[in-house]
Amino acid sequence: MADLEFRIVAETFDSMERITSRTQLTLLLVRLFKETPPEVIDKIVYLIQGKLGPEWKDIPELGVGEKMLIKAIALAFKVNEDKVVKLYRELGDLGRVAEKLCSEYRSKLKGAGQGLLAFMGGTEEAKLTVTRVYESLYKIASAQGEGSRDLKLRILAGLLADAKPLEARYIVRFIEGRLRVGIGDATVLDALATAFGGGVHAREVIERAYNLRADLGLIARIVVEKGIEALREVRPSVGTPIRPMLAERGRDPAEILRKVGGRALVEYKYDGERGQIHKKGDTVYIFSRRLENITSMYPDVVEMVKKHVKADEAIIEGEIVAIDPETLELRPFQELMQRKRKYDIHKIMKEVPVAVFLFDIVLRDGQDLTMKPLLERRKNLEEIIEKSDTFTLATSMITSDPDELWNFFLKAIEEGSEGVMVKAVHDQSIYRAGIRGWLWVKLKKDYKSEMTDTVDLVVVGAFYGKGKRGGKLSSLLMAAYNPDTDTFRTVCKVATGFTDEELERMQDMLKEYIIPHKHPRVDSRLTPDVWLEPKIVAEILGAELTLSPMHTCCLGNVRPGVGISIRFPRFIRWRPDKAPEDATTEKELYEMYRRQLRKVEEEVKA
Repeated sequence: MADLEFRIVAETFDSMERITSRTQLTLLLVRLFKETPPEVIDKIVYLIQGKLGPEWKDIPELGVGEKMLIKAIALAFKVNEDKVVKLYRELGDLGRVAEKLCSEYRSKLKGAGQGLLAFMGGTEEAKLTVTRVYESLYKIASAQGEGSRDLKLRILAGLLADAKPLEARYIVRFIEGRLRVGIGDATVLDALATAFGGGVHAREVIERAYNLRADLGLIARIVVEKGIEALREVRPSVGTPIRPMLAERGRDPAEILRKVGGRALVEYKYDGERGQIHKKGDTVYIFSRRLENITSMYPDVVEMVKKHVKADEAIIEGEIVAIDPETLELRPFQELMQRKRKYDIHKIMKEVPVAVFLFDIVLRDGQDLTMKPLLERRKNLEEIIEKSDTFTLATSMITSDPDELWNFFLKAIEEGSEGVMVKAVHDQSIYRAGIRGWLWVKLKKDYKSEMTDTVDLVVVGAFYGKGKRGGKLSSLLMAAYNPDTDTFRTVCKVATGFTDEELERMQDMLKEYIIPHKHPRVDSRLTPDVWLEPKIVAEILGAELTLSPMHTCCLGNVRPGVGISIRFPRFIRWRPDKAPEDATTEKELYEMYRRQLRKVEEEVKA
């Protein structure tokens, strides 16, 4: 089987680490992809993503902590662990530690000659391949049970011993989850389009295929082996999650109805966990908004699906909501999160029962429904669902009247929902997987006043506190997402809303994502005490949106040289259910600012 030297991947990563231009990063990826044999293109993509495969495949975690990594480095390069720890304190990067020790080790072996080299078990000419690195890492992740720790250690030490210094750096960083190459999925899609689709015009075809089969390695392999046209034939498949369709947000019922074409299906927006439910015979999978396999959290939902979905094969979407066990009234999202526990799920299931409110279908007995208008999809959904009190369709109505929409919205709030979803029903109201647009619009209860509406922002940096909080990271630099440039642009610093317990937990949580420089996907005028990888999403509430010369969100959109910021921001909660790319967008904040400005102008005129 054709393969690729891992050295080429490591050199590409090294070049990427020094580049902040997304265009240059894309060109580096294009060059790497063109050098890669088709047989390993999927593995290359996974390594770039910093994982061994898509999250939904339930690939075990590597299970290699800092102590084991230090021990493996010491074992690989024939030094004691104290030396590794000392170097780690000096360099602050275990990847650099491995690189330095690897270089020293190889110099000693080269100077000692081939006899000592063979005696010590090394091989100067050993060349790591992508396949060996990937399969070794997969074996490490798969090692379970008694003796697994020693097996992980042996595999890792053997891999490092055969690595060149630069390769050692990135093997260690991969294991730590800190590649620091600044590449998001959008950049990979651009590079695949340029390398194998004839140019960026092919991005749309590749992205649609990826949205329907959320496995970027698989999509890369298809386009390399079969060509761009093969991706046009990609359809939803049970067991492989689809990237969910996303919604814009609005505040005024009349304006929202105009945006969606004048007439709309309006549904309750429940305060729960969005679930993408796959059924084939008696096999059921449930995937989260982030495409994680959450089937084990909801054994009761699995039984509901088997009983109430009258189709052999289906992919349907709904909201899983906590309910009161006696009254069946809706309960808040926070209560549902108790289901996240890994143990005693059947006990928690009784304490926190759930109901499922379905709102869409994308596959029915082999028929791809993603290109069908919403009302046709809704009809298909109704035909296969046998309703019950806890497994039913989302409460809905069809209207073209703003007043009727507003009254329905108020009714939804009164009954415990967050608000309503307003969805286009015209002929082009297809299911646009992975896309945010005006086919779906959220109207939530907070949208009727300045900034009582919360936003979801990404942590990109942190500042140390003073006084009681001295020495602790206690203020976070938050950013909104710009999907057009695949970047995160700063909006505010948030330091309030954290309990003492949350502050303590936050120190360990942030430590995992600290990097020595600004991430290539972050656009910031401020320089925090520490930079962080844009991985963590938090829900933030503020008093109002205001112009700021310090922040880059919507920079220049309102006035030259100034961006938009949040005044008096306050932390509400972490959003582990959301990926960074699911955060509130720059465009959404700009629209919120414009609505706020119009309201102020109306009040002044009045």
